[in-house]
Amino acid sequence: QVQLVESGGGLVQPGGSLRLSCAASGFTFSRYFMSWYRQAPGKERELVARIGSTGGSTNYADSVKGRFTVSRDNAKNTVYLQMNSLKPDDTAVYYCNAALITRYYWGQGTQVTVSS
Repeated sequence: QVQLVESGGGLVQPGGSLRLSCAASGFTFSRYFMSWYRQAPGKERELVARIGSTGGSTNYADSVKGRFTVSRDNAKNTVYLQMNSLKPDDTAVYYCNAALITRYYWGQGTQVTVSS
C-alpha cells in the first residue's frame, strides 16, 4: 500500500520554527519529485516547496522563500520541511505530495497553527 504520512505539525508562536516530516512507503521514493502543499480554510491549496528526485534542485513559493527549506533523505524515504520565522499566515494543513508524470500520491496532512 502506498502511504505518505506527515508529522511534525503543531502550535507555534510567531517567529518560531517547526520541522515537518513525510515518511513514504509502497513506491520507489527516489524516483519521485516531492512537494509540500498547504491549504488554509477558505483558500485554495498552494504549492509551498518542491525538491527533485535526488535533492539537487528545489523551488519555493515566494511567500516562504528564505524562511522554509525542503530536503530529502532517499535512504530513509523521507522528505522534510524546515519552517523558520513562522507567521500567522503560514497557518494551514500541510500536505506531502509525491509525483511522476501522470502519477501522484498525497498524504493526509498535518496541521500547523501559528498563533500567540
